[in-house]
Amino acid sequence: MTTISERKSLIKRLRKKKPVFRRQESTRYKRVPTTWKAPKGRQSKQRLRKGGSPKCPGTGYGTPKEVRGLHPSGYEDILVKNISDLERVEPKTQAVRFSARLGKNKLKGFRETAKKLGMKVLN
Repeated sequence: MTTISERKSLIKRLRKKKPVFRRQESTRYKRVPTTWKAPKGRQSKQRLRKGGSPKCPGTGYGTPKEVRGLHPSGYEDILVKNISDLERVEPKTQAVRFSARLGKNKLKGFRETAKKLGMKVLN
């Protein structure tokens, strides 16, 4: 298991390396949004991966297993709905995210408990 600082630096390095995948012709027309959709045209240069055209997502851009699905802080994101969920969290590797369905009073108590146990709170 790697430390949080090692995970964080690895996530940061991978984010810099990964290109932004843009939809074909999104820079040319305002009506075409930049969100990714695969090019399907018969003579599409982007689909054929010609040089100078925008990059397409592929398996080579995947993240390593040790940092896949982690929060950018390097912690594993755990959703807490009740006190038993909070007690199961490991403060060294996991960070807490409280459910939006919790009320004000219960949330206040959970925050105090998390602070006592030395947990990182994401929201």
